[in-house]
Amino acid sequence: MKQDAAKARPRATILSRRRLLAVSALAACAVPLPLLAASRAPIPTPRQTAGPFYPDRLPADRDSDLVRIAGRAGEAAGEILGLEGRVLTRDGHPVAGARIEIWQVDAQGRYLAERDRGPDPDFQGYGASQCDAGGRYSFRTIRPVAYTGRTPHIHIRVHHPDGRELTTQMYLAGEPGNARDFLYRRLSPEEQAALTATLRPAAASGYRWQTEFDLVFA
Repeated sequence: MKQDAAKARPRATILSRRRLLAVSALAACAVPLPLLAASRAPIPTPRQTAGPFYPDRLPADRDSDLVRIAGRAGEAAGEILGLEGRVLTRDGHPVAGARIEIWQVDAQGRYLAERDRGPDPDFQGYGASQCDAGGRYSFRTIRPVAYTGRTPHIHIRVHHPDGRELTTQMYLAGEPGNARDFLYRRLSPEEQAALTATLRPAAASGYRWQTEFDLVFA
């Protein structure tokens, strides 16, 4: 009997080890997908051209609300968009104090530029926002529209407190013009994902849409 028991021990030990490995494998598979995704560092925000339509002259009102201009009673034409996000380092730390500039066309596809005659007088066309301690910024603007040769987009320039700059463009998910846009098409699928924002119906009054768009310095 003692000999039989001694022979059984190695097999029992092997089975126990196999069970332990199986349980460990199941536990690894049970890690929630969001946690796995969160462990992957975001790619640096791809850089893009500022384009020829950075404002020839900056407006007197340069705040983060592009829909209303100080001293005017009207409100910009278009669907109002709440644009928020964070400026981050590659390892996910917020960049406090970063300054964000945005500029875009009005609801008729006209920039705040000399060559674009007759832009909406109630649309600021350009705005700036300072990131808070958590690296967050926000703008009140309009949903970007397409114009000849370009899919809807918003130009963005980030001024890092250490003096670096990042210039890029934000695109909208689901826009049919994305596939034809010469700048968007040059991006890899991963880069396109990094520069594409998804709009959601806004919960706050005074807004039609809202979105979050994070910017990552290399």
